[in-house]
Amino acid sequence: QVQLVESGGGLVQAGGSLRLSCAATGTIPTVNTMGWYQQAPGKQREVVATIKRDGGTNYADSVKGRFTISRDNAKNTVYLQMNRLKPEDTAVYSCNAEIRTTMGFTYTKWGQGTQVTVSS
Repeated sequence: QVQLVESGGGLVQAGGSLRLSCAATGTIPTVNTMGWYQQAPGKQREVVATIKRDGGTNYADSVKGRFTISRDNAKNTVYLQMNRLKPEDTAVYSCNAEIRTTMGFTYTKWGQGTQVTVSS
């Protein structure tokens, strides 16, 4: 059974930095695209950044130039380095992974979410 285990959230002042990690654990044939999503209170969940297995990345306009997504395929882990944080970045951040089974089927797995709070 694959699980995504997140860490690294917390409280930080505006302008500060945090690094989120998300490790896929269990029996994992292949992890394709991984990503980070945010959900602020009263809002829908939105994509923050995604990274393909080959390293190709995409970012939401709101975080370009401030956040960096990376991954370690050997560890099935994705990271989100968040710099120059703003109060509007406050949200629950969840990681997401597309898992490919040995039979060739794919499914999506979500982490439990980690709270990021940026104070002004």
